[in-house]
Amino acid sequence: MRPTAKFSLSFGLVTIPVAAYNATDPSAAVSFVRIHTADGGRVRNQPVCSLEGTEVSPDEIGRGYRTDDDAVVPLTDDDLDALPLPTAKTLTILAFVAGGDIDPLQMGKGYYLGVDGPAAAKPYALLRDAMERHQRVGLGKIALHGRETLAMIRPVGDVLVMQVLLWPHQIRPMTGVLPEGEVKVAANEVRAAETLMDSFGELSEDDVHDHYREALEEIVAAKLAHREPAFEAGEERPAGQVRDLMAALQDSVRAAQRARGETEGPQDADGTAGSGNGARPAGRTATKTASRKSTATRKTAERQPAERTAAGTAKGGAAKGGAAKKTATARRTGTKGTGTKATGGGKGAEESAGAARRTAGAKQTTGRGRKAG
Repeated sequence: MRPTAKFSLSFGLVTIPVAAYNATDPSAAVSFVRIHTADGGRVRNQPVCSLEGTEVSPDEIGRGYRTDDDAVVPLTDDDLDALPLPTAKTLTILAFVAGGDIDPLQMGKGYYLGVDGPAAAKPYALLRDAMERHQRVGLGKIALHGRETLAMIRPVGDVLVMQVLLWPHQIRPMTGVLPEGEVKVAANEVRAAETLMDSFGELSEDDVHDHYREALEEIVAAKLAHREPAFEAGEERPAGQVRDLMAALQDSVRAAQRARGETEGPQDADGTAGSGNGARPAGRTATKTASRKSTATRKTAERQPAERTAAGTAKGGAAKGGAAKKTATARRTGTKGTGTKATGGGKGAEESAGAARRTAGAKQTTGRGRKAG
């Protein structure tokens, strides 16, 4: 790999000679050529002089700066090298900041920075390890390809990478981009969106694979072989306007769970699906809940007659106890006018007591007979 530029990387009084290598491969991207649709001939971009109307060879092409009044001033490599810029041959780091402070909109082309000579190896490793440990990236300026630009230096593994940054004035304002009027989003919708985000999981190798390029190569091969292209049937995604945002979020969560082979978990209080990690389906959970409720209702119903019976027995026992107290009182006081009834009650009580004594005696006799046998 050939370097595209050589310069020095400087921070403080430490200077590191480096060589910049293209970190990206433009040829790997899908590209097309222009053709004449009538006969398929190539339509080429040929450099033609606007004054002579003739084609110009590459070694005759130079640089020119166009002024505001549309005049063109020729500039040579010597003119550019004579610019009084310290960034022409040196990238001086001006500050070390957190990587998250850099606006991703400013990110441009990336370059690998390699050491340019054995003496640069130690300061190169020192800067790389210090930034890695301190979790900082370096910001500076460098003149590349005839223009000065911002640059960010960051460690990536064992290599320092230079990322070209756009100037702040090159970022367009957001005027006219935001939706008109205030848009209100409910809290349960935000929670449903967060649940959907959590269900996506990690990126796989297949996710970062260029399927478009493979499909395009299959179409080209099919045309050359005079056959129909062979594509695998993919899952069709629903299209059209979303009318029920909450339902769409819930369906998306369930689809993501099915794609990972997980069972659908029960719904949360806000209506979103649960995590689904080994959870039972919501229908089975609802059935078990209903079964537990019906069992509890049946047990309650069975318990109520028993409670009523116990209450009746207690009342009956209390009534009998009251009657026994009244009989004993009448027997003690010998109330006039009720003597016959009291005597009758006494005789009945004595007969009952005698019967009880005879029964107990019989039981004792039976017990002695059993022991003797």
